[in-house]
Amino acid sequence: MFKNLAKFAKKITKMLIKTKKYELPTKTYRRLGMRYMFKKQWWLPAAIFGGIVLLNILINVLGYKNWWIYTLAPIGAWGWYLFWWIQYTGIPQMPQNKVMFEKFMYEITSQQILIKKTQQEGMVIKWDMIKEAYKTVDAFVLVISKAQFLHFPFKIFNSDGEMKFLEAILGRKNLIQTTEKLENTDNKNTNQKTATNKVNIQSNGVAQKTGKK
Repeated sequence: MFKNLAKFAKKITKMLIKTKKYELPTKTYRRLGMRYMFKKQWWLPAAIFGGIVLLNILINVLGYKNWWIYTLAPIGAWGWYLFWWIQYTGIPQMPQNKVMFEKFMYEITSQQILIKKTQQEGMVIKWDMIKEAYKTVDAFVLVISKAQFLHFPFKIFNSDGEMKFLEAILGRKNLIQTTEKLENTDNKNTNQKTATNKVNIQSNGVAQKTGKK
């Protein structure tokens, strides 16, 4: 997994983030995984619950009274939750995944993310490998797959400038919506409304002028 960093040696630009060393806690990993699955499959436990309820209603209408089957609806929904909870609890225990939970330092540029285990060992993550990202109250989270996440707590950055630079990169990659993008969107909407109002005013003026004898 880790290769000699000499293969990835590149010219370092002035805009470079070098984080402190950080080890992803297994509890945090499980929380990130469950959040991801809730976001992607929120409809599935709801469908299991609703499907069992509707099936039993149909059975009751046909004359077979089995009220106890309703208890299977919450059990089925919780079964989905328990399945993924076990998955995200078990992944860190697997020998081949232990490396994901070691201490790393990250060097981040607009071209790539360099994950450094030591000064001689590391691996490169290209930005096109990141499926999505989001910002919480205390961290940035980058999603590589449903089983792999990059978790960057604010505490591992050396300055607010580094956090702002990372947020700007994520914004340029269209992975998150930054404040700048929101402002541009608001300005665009405001300009569109202003232009529409001007057209309406001009149209009203023409209508009034045409109506005069």
